[in-house]
Amino acid sequence: MPSEIRAAVCHAFNTPLKIETLQLRDPGPGEVQVTLEAVAICHSDISYMEGAWGGALPAVYGHEAAGRVTALGPGVTALAEGERVLVTLIRSCGHCPSCTTAKPVYCTGNQPLPPELTLSDGTEVNKAMNCGAFAERVTVHVSQTAPIGEDIPGEVACLLACGVPTGVGAAVNTASVRPGDVVVVIGAGGVGLNAIQGARIAGAAHIIALDLEETKLDVALEFGATAALLASGETPWRAAKSAAGGRAADHVFVSVGAIPAYDMANRFLAPGGTVYAVGMPHSGGTSAYEPVILAATGQGMRGSLMGEVVLGRDIPWMVELYRQGRLKLDELISNRWRLDQINEAIADTNTGQARRNVILFD
Repeated sequence: MPSEIRAAVCHAFNTPLKIETLQLRDPGPGEVQVTLEAVAICHSDISYMEGAWGGALPAVYGHEAAGRVTALGPGVTALAEGERVLVTLIRSCGHCPSCTTAKPVYCTGNQPLPPELTLSDGTEVNKAMNCGAFAERVTVHVSQTAPIGEDIPGEVACLLACGVPTGVGAAVNTASVRPGDVVVVIGAGGVGLNAIQGARIAGAAHIIALDLEETKLDVALEFGATAALLASGETPWRAAKSAAGGRAADHVFVSVGAIPAYDMANRFLAPGGTVYAVGMPHSGGTSAYEPVILAATGQGMRGSLMGEVVLGRDIPWMVELYRQGRLKLDELISNRWRLDQINEAIADTNTGQARRNVILFD
């Protein structure tokens, strides 16, 4: 039988979310229900709320969550009721070409599922980004979960559902940063800090962070950057090269969805280097490059979605690094809020000063 939950609903783009009581259906085959402990606010959620990427309304956003399994659908044997898990937007079929080559974030085999959320009058509510986690409970496919154990706080574990693997995975999985490499990270917000951590873990010799805010540069150094520079400088690529002992970058991670950042990214590259598109601009944003330069220098550009994370492979080692004190997670949390305060938390996130704001549930 459907159950009642409280959730933050978006009825129109660029308007405050409204806390409402919705009906959540029980899990079907291959699905689980998770009662949430925490959900973080990601800039992707905000972009969707602003209408940057379209999408059906009304909708419940939120995709970076953690909680406890409270119901299992038919056929689910990988989890048990009461088990603590993270909940992510990555839903994978397990048998398409992407899934069978360890790239489930690019799954092409998912089939539509019956609606999970409805208003009291029966109106369907879009479960955005496969999650709809700005809510007390969610029903998701089992592939969207990963066990986290009992010792990791929910407010920390939820960060492992998006922001941390997006940044760390971009460095470790997508770019395969090697010991001795030179890395530049443009944007020292939540994702950028994790790209810095990933480069540090991978053994990069120089990690140069750039941002428009001086306060973020100090934080970047705390997370492992070897130098931190203002991106507003006249020629920041020259300053970065100087900070790396005269070497240009093997890898440049653009962790913000800002076109000016993409416009200058290839200026930092060494011959054979690559720019990685991690931050997502609004639809329609474009950046121009001279193909002859890329061809003559062997440089390249590629995307990285969710750090190309494989939940069963990557979450256990990230959890273990956190336990060992080698992966900073607590330090990523700026403020903690209640569901009723979600519009204040979003406004605070939009100031650009927050690393991650987290909504806590009772």
